[in-house]
Amino acid sequence: MTEHASYDEADDPHRPIRVGEASVSNEATRWGQLLTLFMRVMALFWLAQGVMQWSLMLTSAQPIFDSLPTHVAIAIVFFAVLDLIAGVGLWLATPWGGVLWLLIASAQIFVTTTSPGFFFGGYWLVGFDLALIGLYFFLTFEAGRDYEAQRLREKRRRRRAPEIEVAESRAQRWLRHMRETLAKLDRL
Repeated sequence: MTEHASYDEADDPHRPIRVGEASVSNEATRWGQLLTLFMRVMALFWLAQGVMQWSLMLTSAQPIFDSLPTHVAIAIVFFAVLDLIAGVGLWLATPWGGVLWLLIASAQIFVTTTSPGFFFGGYWLVGFDLALIGLYFFLTFEAGRDYEAQRLREKRRRRRAPEIEVAESRAQRWLRHMRETLAKLDRL
């Protein structure tokens, strides 16, 4: 029989990132839900970008390595593959999805600044990517704070549980005593 090891939540290195899951009291945090929603919307955009890069590769008349400069063809393949993988990771709201998305968004910013005609939108895309990265960090920070506050509330509640049980048992004894007294008075 396998015994499951029990460990403190503080030992989990991915605890602040796992905001999409149900938290300690089985209610997802509000900021965690917003972060998950943000990641899912971003997943749709990045999956669409990956499909667009694949369509560039598959619909060209000649192979892209024959018709385009090598660095452009490598960038198309790079984004075609990794945009789809990042989109799946974002959709699943996994830590690696967020990290891969940050890598791809940073690479997209780099490519756009070095060759502005590669992506549609040019420098507007750089601003948009920077705004999305900032929003991602803000939501991640707030989700971590929200999760931590909820975890502390749950810890306090568990610590006070024995005190509440003692108070409830006193109240129940008092109510029972009052019922017995009223029952004796009714019999008189």
